[in-house]
Amino acid sequence: MTRLSVEMLAADPVEPITSAGHAQLGVAVLLGIAVIVLLITKFKLHAFLSLTLGSLVLGAIAGAPLDKVIASFTTGLGSTVAGVGVLIALGAILGKMLADSGGADQIVDTILAKTGGRSMPWAMVLIASVIGLPLFFEVGVVLLIPVVLMVAKRGNYSLMRIGIPALAGLSVMHGLVPPHPGPLVAIDAVGANLGVTLALGVLVAIPTVIIAGPVFSKFAARWVDVPAPERMIPQRVSEDLKKRPGFGATLATILLPVVLMLSKALVDIVVDDPENTVQRVFDVVGSPLIALLASVIVGIFTLLAPAGFGKERISPLVEKGLAPIAGILLIVGAGGGFKQTLIDTGVGQMVLDISKDWSIPALLLAWLIAVAIRLATGSATVATVSAAGLVAPLAADMSTTHTALLVLAIGAGSLFFSHVNDAGFWLVKEYFGLNVGQTLKTWSVMETIISVVAGGTVLLLSLIL
Repeated sequence: MTRLSVEMLAADPVEPITSAGHAQLGVAVLLGIAVIVLLITKFKLHAFLSLTLGSLVLGAIAGAPLDKVIASFTTGLGSTVAGVGVLIALGAILGKMLADSGGADQIVDTILAKTGGRSMPWAMVLIASVIGLPLFFEVGVVLLIPVVLMVAKRGNYSLMRIGIPALAGLSVMHGLVPPHPGPLVAIDAVGANLGVTLALGVLVAIPTVIIAGPVFSKFAARWVDVPAPERMIPQRVSEDLKKRPGFGATLATILLPVVLMLSKALVDIVVDDPENTVQRVFDVVGSPLIALLASVIVGIFTLLAPAGFGKERISPLVEKGLAPIAGILLIVGAGGGFKQTLIDTGVGQMVLDISKDWSIPALLLAWLIAVAIRLATGSATVATVSAAGLVAPLAADMSTTHTALLVLAIGAGSLFFSHVNDAGFWLVKEYFGLNVGQTLKTWSVMETIISVVAGGTVLLLSLIL
């Protein structure tokens, strides 16, 4: 499963499919991950097949029945595709509409005209942070990556110099700032104040996103100097296109799902009554599926119609938009299958059991527990919810401020070092056209910087506030 992992996995844990001890589970995890990395890097096997085989190896070494391992893997794969697949598909369609209508060209040309040189990474991190506030990570990636790739290509910028700030903005918002699911569940678990947590979350996010985004992107661009992958870049419309949609209409179409989802989040906070008619309406129109679908439908009139596209061109356009994402869907789904296998074999519970005997300050303990679960399962949401449940009793004697900081410490730890068991790792790898090593040196290091800087800032604030 991905960052869209439902909270049920941690809130209502399933019975492990094996009775293996901690040592055996630890060996199984290490060997499962080693198999995946070896098959991809040494034998050049496709990531989908490598993740599938790695999951089977993990289950076999952990002593789980093979039929249950297969069931866990397919359940995780299905859940991931169900949660993310349709969103990626709708995003791909919207991206194709933006490209073929000339709307994407209008956005890129305007950005390049208004911003340039050293200020471009800062512009990207600001845009990503604003868009990432109400969006799930994957939705933000789907909306932003086409723009990132085109800006890098046409402005002759390093892909990492532009891409890392965008990813940093999305990731920081996801892990630290409500109304994302992880922070909200942690707030509820430890009894934190939503407003205080939101304010402190934004305060922690500012230095974190600056260091992990524009600053780190300088080094990432030196370590990994790759061009934007041609297969993922929406092609510039032909010169014979007589007209293209305006900047305002194009921007409004892109931001429509952002506005709808943000509206849902605000209504949920203000109304907080599941039976209220207004909240129920916004729960529907503000869901990622409906919000993106609405953007696609609106795009037919705001993007395609102004560019002179007739109804006979819409279906072929959709087919061409979906073609490049087939491999991405399988790889992301297989990453979710591997993560589910880790959870069902009891790896997450193993980490919780071991961490119970640690005797360190509460905020640092919360961060370390979230780090350990994140490394083991690959899910930021599962890491957040599991760690919050474990350290919740520690919040009983804390002040309102420190309880909020406890939530942020957990959120920071949940972002630590994304690697091969995180579907987000494969999403970034495929969209940016990187190999495993390059993804580790850029995306994984960026996630670690976010976790460490945010965790350190939380600890510093705990000494001041």
